[in-house]
Amino acid sequence: GSGGGGGGGGPVGLAAPAFAAAIADAEAAYQVMASQYVVGDEATAIHQTAAELRRRTSELKKKAPTTADKATVEIVALMFQAILAEERIPFSARVWFARLQMPVLRVAIAEPEFFGTLQHPARMLIDRMGSCVMGFDAAAISGSALEGEIRRVVQVIEQYPETGQRVFKLVFDEFVAFLNKYLTQSDATQRLMSVAQQVEQKETMAIQYTIELRKMLNDMPVREEIREFLFKIWAEVLAIAALRYGAQDEQTVTLKRAASDLVWAASAKPNRNDRARVIQDLPQLLQRLRQGMSLLGIEGEPQEAQIKTIGSTLSDAFLSKTEAIPPAKIEAMAKRLANLEDFVTDEGDATDLPLDAASIELLLGVDAASLEIVPDTGNKVGEDMLQWAHELQVGTWFMLDHNDRVSQVQFVWRSERKQLHLFASSDGRSFLIQVGRLASYLQAGLLVPAEEETLTVRATREALAKLDANPERLLN
Repeated sequence: GSGGGGGGGGPVGLAAPAFAAAIADAEAAYQVMASQYVVGDEATAIHQTAAELRRRTSELKKKAPTTADKATVEIVALMFQAILAEERIPFSARVWFARLQMPVLRVAIAEPEFFGTLQHPARMLIDRMGSCVMGFDAAAISGSALEGEIRRVVQVIEQYPETGQRVFKLVFDEFVAFLNKYLTQSDATQRLMSVAQQVEQKETMAIQYTIELRKMLNDMPVREEIREFLFKIWAEVLAIAALRYGAQDEQTVTLKRAASDLVWAASAKPNRNDRARVIQDLPQLLQRLRQGMSLLGIEGEPQEAQIKTIGSTLSDAFLSKTEAIPPAKIEAMAKRLANLEDFVTDEGDATDLPLDAASIELLLGVDAASLEIVPDTGNKVGEDMLQWAHELQVGTWFMLDHNDRVSQVQFVWRSERKQLHLFASSDGRSFLIQVGRLASYLQAGLLVPAEEETLTVRATREALAKLDANPERLLN
């Protein structure tokens, strides 16, 4: 419909300011009446709410200055009728939703784009609150902090009637911030988030350190075995050390130095003094390599196998006639390694992050029993599906079909680098899903939104269907 004061045919009611005042009066009167409900007989309370809102709607329609305003009053009323009748929203939340009818009407009269876009703050708020509460049963909501937050949101909107969509935008942001805290408040969830975040950070750093090491060794004559060791094991050792001790801590610095020392030791040694130095420094170097591998949990037999390979490569290099690596190059590498953090960025494309389920389970210990880790499989997924995965909203409910078991789950947390997504099911199990797999589950229909359309879309559709069938009600 068109905005507040324009023409639009039909008998002219009040002027726009007077009509706005009439909406404010209706809102105030409804608030007084709504605050007197007795919790208990829910069916009666819903029935009374609906009847009261209908009565106020027909009074407002008489006062509407234009046909367009009459239509807006009717459509908003029908939308809220549909919301009030939505039995998947727990009763206590529905009664608070109903109190938004008059504030929403005020916005819809002033800003007709309310009907045209899902991005209108008032619609975003109702949709977000609706999608969040629809998965909970009444007992879980009643008396909870979530119910308290919905009540607070509605009361704030009622307190600032003149601010139009600004107040809706403000409380929408506050509600989202509340949800992020509320859905992850349990100790077990907090611990899981912290561990997942650490693993994600470690994997990201390990990838970036590998890239840097590859660049450094690009034009150096370094044997394949040593390259393999540095790229596959040492990059991860440096990432763990940087996270655990800090990038410039003495222990981390020593492990970084070990990389350039190993490259030097494994290069040809035509000079007798150099050979003597390698022999003298070798026990200490091998000791540092062992310490690093222990950080990764490489102990016992696997560690011995690595040390043996490195030992025989060094012996070979000792006798080799290949070209030596100039000391200046080794020094430049050592310097770059010392300040490795300056060369890696947070931006890197980390979609191929290797998610190590075992290390998450190890760090979580006993808490891992109720957690299902679903890592990427390396399958290609469409950009649009990845985009959808990145846009999922915390609080939304889904049906997840994993390993032939279907669960209703709520999306509760996304990691900092958007790689890991945590879903919680009502039976206490959690699913930590990596972004590539999440996208392919969305694509394959193994993860489906519990609600096909948002609350305001469904309510608007039902309202318009009633108007199509019974257009006379606009003017009655």
